[in-house]
Amino acid sequence: MELPFAESWKIKMVEPIHKSTRAEREQWLKEAHNNIFMLKAEQVYIDLCTDSGTGAMSDRQWSAMMLGDESYAGANSFFKFKDAVTQITGFNFVIPTHQGRAAENVLFSYLVKPGNIIPGNAHFDTTKGHIESRKAFAIDITIDEAKDTQLEIPFKGNADPKKLEKILEENRGNVPFIVLTVTNNTVGGQPVSMANIKEISALCHKYGVPVVMDSARFAENAYFIKTREKGYENKTIKEIAKEMFSYADCMTMSAKKDGLVNMGGFIATNKQEWFDGCKAFCIPFEGYLTYGGMNGRDMNALAVGLDENTEFDMLQTRIKQVEYLAQRLDEFGIPYQRPAGGHAIFVDADSVLTHVPKEEFPAQTLTCELYLEAGIRACEIGYLLADRDPVTRQNRFNGLDLLRLCIPRRVYTNNHMDVIAVALKNVYDRRETITRGLEITWEAELMRHFTVQLKRLG
Repeated sequence: MELPFAESWKIKMVEPIHKSTRAEREQWLKEAHNNIFMLKAEQVYIDLCTDSGTGAMSDRQWSAMMLGDESYAGANSFFKFKDAVTQITGFNFVIPTHQGRAAENVLFSYLVKPGNIIPGNAHFDTTKGHIESRKAFAIDITIDEAKDTQLEIPFKGNADPKKLEKILEENRGNVPFIVLTVTNNTVGGQPVSMANIKEISALCHKYGVPVVMDSARFAENAYFIKTREKGYENKTIKEIAKEMFSYADCMTMSAKKDGLVNMGGFIATNKQEWFDGCKAFCIPFEGYLTYGGMNGRDMNALAVGLDENTEFDMLQTRIKQVEYLAQRLDEFGIPYQRPAGGHAIFVDADSVLTHVPKEEFPAQTLTCELYLEAGIRACEIGYLLADRDPVTRQNRFNGLDLLRLCIPRRVYTNNHMDVIAVALKNVYDRRETITRGLEITWEAELMRHFTVQLKRLG
């Protein structure tokens, strides 16, 4: 008999979590203006808001933290971190920042000018926010198949070369770079194939346009290339990652995801001009070049985390847990973006809450219902996150409206996945009774979903 799958780690420390009553959750959600970001952590039973900085570090990482060098300039922790980045990515110039959006802020402050066109395979919220706040335009070039949540294809995060070439041809001289996000978070944590990375890179370089890789979950993308793309099944994750980055000119990284740390990020490139340009923004925004927005102990932990998370066993354990949750949702007939992504399950809220009009934000409504049901905090990736069109100021309803169940690394067991699945089933079973959604009462101009205030209708 074949042995069942088991995690590639054992638990060494635990943190207690507590259940709450329905009445308590109703009051807390009301006080939070129906925005799960405004809830206190102690009011949450299972927290699936994000996998960013919420993972559990290993004993090797905690050990490395004790050896952190906190020197202001030239700390040996920086060089350990830089060497780890260079070994995995092939990029020699590395600038540490406090997280991924800070890396974007530094890089885009140097590169983005008003009126620029910046294509990408579904820019994530901070990426789009940094572009649009500079009066530039983020244009989505994701393949159309990504919009069909029930279609199963292996690389649903791919960019469409025809869409890209049209933009490059019509905007010569006004495209400073493109952003290729691996994996593609906005459309459900879907991977990008190596073939697509190569094709998009070649097309961009034909037009003299650099490729910036948003690499928060690059290791998970490499895992899917290894397990789904012919010719890579016998390559290591590190070999695949190195090849992925060889087709890019620069990368930004939120190390809080595939770096397995609670805080940190970086920019890496081989372009001397970009490195020199970014230095001028790193120092006033983040800090000196050998610490940026990080301290020495976190750079040490990140060096170890990058090494650990580019090993197959670690990634397989993480992604198998996401697959397990998907299998439970399949049992209950709950529709989600198929196939299951690398870091989360993205439930198709439009297909669940069919009586809630898009103007009343079905995915945010479903987010609230799941919290009320069992104290589970998920996250809306949909019409709220899409913000308003910067020109017309109309809500953007042309994308997917998804409830993201984001699984922190090495934190929860499959028993927690069972609780999540059953709680969502309970909401799904009463979906016909949910006929009204939410209305915005206050919102920020950019990245509104973090602080938006809403009221329940009906």
